[in-house]
Amino acid sequence: MDRRTNPEEAPEAAPRRGPLAPLAMLSRRTAPPLLIYLVAGMSGFATIAETFWVRRSLDLSPADLLALSAWLTVPWTLKMVFGHLVDTVPILGSRRRAYVLVGALLQIAALLGLAAAAAGVTAGVPAETVYVAASLVAVVGLVVQDNVADALTTEVVDRVAPDGTPRDPEVVKAELGDVQVLGRVAMMGGAFAVAGAGGWVAQVLPAAAVFLIAAALPLPSLIAAAMLREPPAAGPGMEPLEPPDPRILFGGLAFGAAMLGLGLGAPPFAQEIAFLLTLGVLVWLLRVTVAEVPPETKRAMAAAAVVIFAYRAAPPAGPALQWWQIDVLGFDEGFFGTLAQIGTGLSILGALLLGGRIVRWPLAAVLAGLAVLGALFALPTIGMLFGLHHWTERMFGFGARTLGLVDTALSAPLAQLGMIPMLTLIAMHAPPGRRATWFALMASLMNLALQAGAILSRGLNAVFVVGRGDYAALPELVIAATLVGLALPLVAIALLGHRLRAKAMPPPAGVPAAHAAAGGWSGRAAEAPAGGAARAE
Repeated sequence: MDRRTNPEEAPEAAPRRGPLAPLAMLSRRTAPPLLIYLVAGMSGFATIAETFWVRRSLDLSPADLLALSAWLTVPWTLKMVFGHLVDTVPILGSRRRAYVLVGALLQIAALLGLAAAAAGVTAGVPAETVYVAASLVAVVGLVVQDNVADALTTEVVDRVAPDGTPRDPEVVKAELGDVQVLGRVAMMGGAFAVAGAGGWVAQVLPAAAVFLIAAALPLPSLIAAAMLREPPAAGPGMEPLEPPDPRILFGGLAFGAAMLGLGLGAPPFAQEIAFLLTLGVLVWLLRVTVAEVPPETKRAMAAAAVVIFAYRAAPPAGPALQWWQIDVLGFDEGFFGTLAQIGTGLSILGALLLGGRIVRWPLAAVLAGLAVLGALFALPTIGMLFGLHHWTERMFGFGARTLGLVDTALSAPLAQLGMIPMLTLIAMHAPPGRRATWFALMASLMNLALQAGAILSRGLNAVFVVGRGDYAALPELVIAATLVGLALPLVAIALLGHRLRAKAMPPPAGVPAAHAAAGGWSGRAAEAPAGGAARAE
């Protein structure tokens, strides 16, 4: 859905933001990345069948499976390398369609291989060998498609009109945010659609049949490849073809090899070493990618990255909380499945209803508000650790399960709502010609924040030791994790929030600075740009 500026008319108005506003961005042009995200969400369809088949039929020890899990992280570790290839190395002249086809075909081939192994028709090749190879191929296919989809979400919104005049930055930001909302909804929708079906099908059909069904699920990616439009190499909205940067390619490959060595060797403090190594490599590669960006813009983007990192690094309480829910509250597999389904459904609804609005608010205010809400919504769980469920059951007739449902209903949408403004900010400042590279690096930085949260969680669990069946220290652990998760983003915002306020953030990539100054780009869409554009509601 293209909204462009006519030089003979007043500047285009920022669209009004009502419920379900992101749906207005659904179009033939935005469909390809959404279809690819849908496939990514559905990729877990055969997980349950795979788990039981591996356990029953393959001669793989727990150590073998742990080693495989280390290998399977490598393609995601190398996402920046794949992203750079997508940006700089065309296949038969294509930088987008060809990579989607390659990724989808790799997925299909991997699942057909698993189906053949499960059916015992692998022409003498051990089923274990086929399983390992297919698992790696499937992950590579997903990573390649994910890189293309990320790049497309920044390219389906025009920064300039057909005549070369810049579009209003407020409108660009709103449309980029809407596309990110739709992307999250598509991925969660795919996961929601197969969450129950995968388990039911695994109960009634043999594993080979489940893998064959799963091999048909990448079909939307093939449709996306047929529909998508290659970015122009010249003219308005061009995506310049840059030569591959050996620093990104070989630096990323060396990094992936180091991470694999840490995963397989498991030296002392491997998690901390991996974290510091990853942080150093990502900072270096980000500096390489934005080398030509003005210094003020670099500082503003660095401040935003630190605030986002601090928000994402909130430590979880760890598995002890779930053990307590199983042992003391009596939550079983079915109830946890119900919570997962409800959480995913409410996340989809929350993203559709609120996602289009929060991208129009200041990033610091959004993340601070979500951090505070996250701490408040942890209170039902903390209350149950002190017996709240016994009191509610005695006074009102409902107990732990009802409180668990309430907790899920309140907290589930927060994680996705926090992702949307972050992804919008990343999309806004993706440099032309390196959009997939930039998105891959920033996504890796956000994922690294989760690793930082895991390290913090391990430290808290070392201070507040909780063993199986001994939950005396669990209340202190959960309270400490909640307070640390609240303090991290609030401190970061207090220190760096001034760089995220009006006039501090740079205009979107591709919007000339002169127009941004004239048009009122402030990093805050609630202000009407000069020229009479309507204030967003």
